[in-house]
Amino acid sequence: MAERDDEEREFDLRWADGAEHKEPSARARMLAARWKENPPGPVPFRADPDHVGSRRRSSWVSTAVVLGCVAAIIVLLGYVNFRAP
Repeated sequence: MAERDDEEREFDLRWADGAEHKEPSARARMLAARWKENPPGPVPFRADPDHVGSRRRSSWVSTAVVLGCVAAIIVLLGYVNFRAP
């Protein structure tokens, strides 16, 4: 019985996929109606490099900070285990 339902469902999906006209989604209809009255302005593909907020740290500084934190955690855990009776 379950196999028959699966076969019918596959038929329905093939039938739906093969339909000549597909109705747009509700979001697509909403955006089309909104853009008909007020079309969106152009949006650049990438941001201009001038608009970068702060200067980036170099990769070695970030690596040093991460390795320092890892070393501090290892030392702290070793100290806690050494002090435990």
